[in-house]
Amino acid sequence: MDLVTIVLLLAVVAGVVWLVRNRNAGQARELEDAKADARRWVERLGGQVLNLVGTNEAAKQALADASERYNAAGSQLDQARTPAQARGVTETAYEGLYYVRAARTAMDLDPGPELPPLPGQARAGAVTEEREVDVEGQHYSASPNPSERNAHYYPGGNVAGRPVPAGWYSQPWWKPALVAGAWGVGSALLFSAMFSGMAGSAYADGYSDAMAADMAAGGDGSGDAGGDMGGDVGGDAGGDFGGDMGGDFGGDFGGGGFDF
Repeated sequence: MDLVTIVLLLAVVAGVVWLVRNRNAGQARELEDAKADARRWVERLGGQVLNLVGTNEAAKQALADASERYNAAGSQLDQARTPAQARGVTETAYEGLYYVRAARTAMDLDPGPELPPLPGQARAGAVTEEREVDVEGQHYSASPNPSERNAHYYPGGNVAGRPVPAGWYSQPWWKPALVAGAWGVGSALLFSAMFSGMAGSAYADGYSDAMAADMAAGGDGSGDAGGDMGGDVGGDAGGDFGGDMGGDFGGDFGGGGFDF
């Protein structure tokens, strides 16, 4: 092997090493930036959770849910090893702030600045009318407004592939699906009875029509027209939240009388 060949090989190796180091350094900076942004939002959520005291059942429950998101975000932040995971922490903090807004609303306080939408929230829509249904021996109710009866808030979004409208409910019937990642037997009856034909929700044209539209849009008939919407939580949507919104929007929450 002549000298020129050896020099060329050494140059190639040096170039590869430089590219790898540069890429690793860039990824490390991106991770630290994402974690710093997430940390700011977690701290804002913590300030609200620690300083607000619920004055009625709906506000107390919403603040309890906000506190749960705060604890979850803190745990996620400690374990975040990638920018996507760090952006997922920001998303969890946003969810917590939605519950804070709900608690403030329940106490007739100004809810503060608007929050960026959560993945699937726009598609899910919102509860726009009072509903009371009986499904398999259980009584459920939903309302656009908090009350002693409807004291469980959900900010709206996809749960195990189905859109759940934002609103106040008599019980958090979606939580088992959040934990298990799948709906139990009889859930279709509950969705149909609770939301079918409700204007402003994903089921405005009827539950079965919503499922058919989902399948036509490339989904699986579960209500998630985009397929795996859950993937967006830690991906593009989280990135958008943690980037532009973390700057411009964070300023609004950082000042004013709301201390968000």
